Amino acid sequence: MSDPIKRVPMPICGVMVGAAGLGNLLQSYSEVLRGICGVFSLFLLTLIIMKLCKYPQDVKKDFQNPITAGVSGTCTMGLMLLATYIKPSMMPVAFGVWCAAVILHFILIVYFTAKFVCHFELKNVFTVWYIVYVGIATAAVSAPAFGQEVFGTFCFWFGFVSLIVLLILVTVRYVKIPVPDPAKPLICIYAAPTSLCVAGYVGSVAPKSVEFLLGMCLVANLIYVFALIQSFHYITKRFYPSWAAFTFPFVITAIATKQTVACAAKLGIALPWLQPIALVETIIAVIFEIIVYARYMQFIFGNPKQQV
Repeated sequence: MSDPIKRVPMPICGVMVGAAGLGNLLQSYSEVLRGICGVFSLFLLTLIIMKLCKYPQDVKKDFQNPITAGVSGTCTMGLMLLATYIKPSMMPVAFGVWCAAVILHFILIVYFTAKFVCHFELKNVFTVWYIVYVGIATAAVSAPAFGQEVFGTFCFWFGFVSLIVLLILVTVRYVKIPVPDPAKPLICIYAAPTSLCVAGYVGSVAPKSVEFLLGMCLVANLIYVFALIQSFHYITKRFYPSWAAFTFPFVITAIATKQTVACAAKLGIALPWLQPIALVETIIAVIFEIIVYARYMQFIFGNPKQQV
């Protein structure tokens, strides 16, 4: 049997950040559940590190592909979130991990820009571009844990401006050029960037505009419905590593909706009708994370013929 580590695909980083985000989403229900999600996320991070150490040439090759290079941004996003898990017991280490993750993500932005933007081809544009440029807003989500709200605010606005530009560019690409079957599930990443900006705005930006917040939340949930419909179509078909797109985008939307309710309440506006929506989104996020995590384990440790 071939080495399972060699079969670890770069998109598994998306499942990793999904598990870490899910832990934060479930924290208000149970610290134990958060811890379990953290362990599952850490396990995937371990697999990624082992792949990097044992097969560096494979990883290097991945960075020549616009999809896998873009997806790698979920690894640094996951590190930012995991850093908040270890903060209570190892603050200096946690802050170091967070800083390293932020720096690595900015390095990815520079590399991706030089490699794929400066040599622009519309066919190379996929929803993973959101991960590269809007993904830095994860720093805005996690910055308050380390008292870095000012830097987090910068990351939010960087991500938000990138979101506006990419919504146009990515949509034009998907309308004009057909997407190959293995990459089709990536359409669900559409649900992530606006929701990530909502969570980053709530986390780091002050003072806050309730109108701006509610506007972003509305857009995020409309796009979420579109992505959810798409997910029902693709999750019934053949497994591809791009199934990772069914995890974090749905997790972060549930987080964004939940945080909007809490933030609006602090600003003097009650939104009780949003609470059941947040609950439904949470349940969907849990189901998707479990399904995709299980399929990934089957893909890596099961029959090698399952590899695509």
